[in-house]
Amino acid sequence: MEYNKQRIVLVVVYLMMLMWSCCYSQAQLRSDFYSESCPSLFPAVRQVVQRAVAKEPRMAASLLRLFFHDCFVNGCDGSILLDDTSSFVGEKTAGPNNNSVRGFEVIDRIKSRVERLCPGVVSCADIVAITARDSVLLLGGPKWSVKLGRRDSTKANFKAANSGVIPPPSSTLKNLINRFRAQGLSTRDMVALSGAHTIGQARCVTFRNRIYNQSNIDLSFALSRRRICPAASGSGDNNAAVLDPRSPGRFDLSYYKQLIKQRGLLTSDQVLFNGGSTDSLVVAYSRSLYAFYSDFVRAMIRMGDIRPLTGSNGQIRHNCRRPN
Repeated sequence: MEYNKQRIVLVVVYLMMLMWSCCYSQAQLRSDFYSESCPSLFPAVRQVVQRAVAKEPRMAASLLRLFFHDCFVNGCDGSILLDDTSSFVGEKTAGPNNNSVRGFEVIDRIKSRVERLCPGVVSCADIVAITARDSVLLLGGPKWSVKLGRRDSTKANFKAANSGVIPPPSSTLKNLINRFRAQGLSTRDMVALSGAHTIGQARCVTFRNRIYNQSNIDLSFALSRRRICPAASGSGDNNAAVLDPRSPGRFDLSYYKQLIKQRGLLTSDQVLFNGGSTDSLVVAYSRSLYAFYSDFVRAMIRMGDIRPLTGSNGQIRHNCRRPN
């Protein structure tokens, strides 16, 4: 009798482990996810991104930022791409995204092309992830194997997008650390990912307070930015300035060198080098492209792992702007 009980227990444990293994494997992203179902995926994405960036170099930064803003709200699920409807409010008009997040038309073109090649196979969430990698690579940055297998959300979360999960440009160092930690990302990840500001631009409304009211800023740098951004609120709010004036079209370590010179455009940039716990990381990245690239790649992969929909969760949207 005792022997039979042991056998039953062993069988139950085995079945539970088998079920766990099955579910766990479904939840895992992997770089070869589409190797058989859509082998031409990567060249198709790359060609569209190349044309978009050649036409407007700023688009590389916009596509990279799109991935960040998607992943920080309910995970990397493509929810940021959903348009508002009469019965649905998406994330595009939330404070951190409205008049700020760009690149939706590029994702549309990629999705349309991929759907012709592999109908109903590749998720919008995965397209955003691949596009972010290719954008970095096109501007001279590092290459990495993008983990794939995400599925698309059928809903968005306007409230979460507005709740501060995406750190604002006025963030303190403590807020940045806490916001990234809440996503399972370390302080090192945060500082490395902030290096994405070596490309791209920011609007006057996001840095006006810094260039007029903060003291930890190089005076000549502040004066040059004041010519772009008037002091009066509402005046020139959308005027844009490059985040890294030294080499705005190259994905390099110049961003960190500018921070050491107190030339961070956003408050959330300069707090990384302001006598706090992250100063040493900024110095390390300013001296070693290898250190920056290695940690940036690691952090991008970790960010791409934030709560993906896999297995039977979500769907593969045919149009990235709306559920099927």
